[in-house]
Amino acid sequence: MSEYLITFILGIVQGITEFLPISSDGHLELTKFFTGDQSSAIDSLQLTVILHIATTLSIIFVFRKEIIKIFSGLLSKSDPSARTFAWLVILSMIPAAIVGVFFEELVSSLFEGKILMVSVFLFINGLILLSSKIRKPAEGAITPKVAIFMGLSQALAILPGISRSGSTISTAMLLGVDRNKAASFSFLMVVPLILGKIAKDLMEGDFMVSTYSLGAISFGFIAAFLSGIAACYMMLQIVAKVRLHYFAWYCMIVGIGMIIFIQSQ
Repeated sequence: MSEYLITFILGIVQGITEFLPISSDGHLELTKFFTGDQSSAIDSLQLTVILHIATTLSIIFVFRKEIIKIFSGLLSKSDPSARTFAWLVILSMIPAAIVGVFFEELVSSLFEGKILMVSVFLFINGLILLSSKIRKPAEGAITPKVAIFMGLSQALAILPGISRSGSTISTAMLLGVDRNKAASFSFLMVVPLILGKIAKDLMEGDFMVSTYSLGAISFGFIAAFLSGIAACYMMLQIVAKVRLHYFAWYCMIVGIGMIIFIQSQ
């Protein structure tokens, strides 16, 4: 399979699954497995990060007005609600930032074709999504407590197979937050983390993926960005109308199916 086709497929998979609560990292690893990707652990992680940058740009595009409001809130005292929201976003990113800084080598090792582990985590992700079924209807707002717990869920979602959006939105809903507010905050809270990762990698010169050409990576990047915009809008509609636990059955079936498939090889 040509490298352009592989990166295009990976880009589409990233764009769609980043916003659905089914784990983009997990689906990327499964897709790499079935497309015959031979990347090293570090190359595989860097390609995943690059595709995440593309979907982060999708988030910035979709939530551009909200992001401008967040930055203005940090710089101005005239809008206390925007300032509070900005600090809540910063608070939520602390757990994942700690994991990324102090456990980078361990995180990298998780992206080394460990398909059985990914399959198990996909099944666990299904259980996490099922937890949203037990919450009672609520219209609560994002508080510092909620931001911290969503941040811890985001740190857990570094594991490939655990959905970042699914775990953070489910956590917020269990704590009584309105589902629409939970979804918007979930998408926005990842932006500073990815931007921080970009800055760190640029300073360290780590944006190198030797497995694929620059053209192929760019092709996948564009595919992830465009499909990410469409998927982000779609997910906002889904959260408003459809219960998250419906996606749980998909994750559990795929997880069990892959475990059976791998054990039969």
